[in-house]
Amino acid sequence: MDLRTRILEAAADLLSRSAEADFSTRAVCEAAGVGAPALYRQFGDKEGLMAAVVDHGFEKYLAGKRAARPSDDPVRDLRDGWENHVAFAVGNPNYYRLMYSGLSTPPNAAAEAHGLLLEVLERCAAAGRLAVAPAVAAQMVMAANAGVALSMITRPALYPDTGFSVRVRESVLAGILAGEPAEPAGGVAATAATLGAQLRKDAPAALSAAEVTLLQEWLDRLAE
Repeated sequence: MDLRTRILEAAADLLSRSAEADFSTRAVCEAAGVGAPALYRQFGDKEGLMAAVVDHGFEKYLAGKRAARPSDDPVRDLRDGWENHVAFAVGNPNYYRLMYSGLSTPPNAAAEAHGLLLEVLERCAAAGRLAVAPAVAAQMVMAANAGVALSMITRPALYPDTGFSVRVRESVLAGILAGEPAEPAGGVAATAATLGAQLRKDAPAALSAAEVTLLQEWLDRLAE
């Protein structure tokens, strides 16, 4: 095990056992058997170490999401993604609290999780199921999903009902999803979101790069 991994493993162990979702660099150094200069050379400062620990802890969760095969129903995948997100938070509360509320600079795992959500929403839009632009939908879903997860792990006594997450999820989805593709629900915004997603996926050769960029801008504005 190399030096960096040894420090990360020690910090991860301390974090998982902490009641405050925190650890001291002195404790990490003692557990890893290294001096403070070695830790700071690897991670810069404590916040850099904490961000690296969060990325380390989220790797298994993100690896599963990367490897997951999309189903034929992107809306179902969206619902499943929400539930997996909450389940990870409940099972790994200290990592999650740091990920979404404990660091001034979000770790790389947060950006990747957002990007994976956006990919599912792009598929929803391409299937004619999204009533708003994918980027806007991603903001709405992630904010609500993280809010539910943080509420459940930081105030469990106030959120004992396991159906709470599902009710919030369905409320959010009602605000971003259009009807089935065969239905007229959603109007211009839904149509623009669908065309925008299809354009990002496969731009027609008949249009120049500048024309594609301009058309994408118009479609995004209509979708919003």
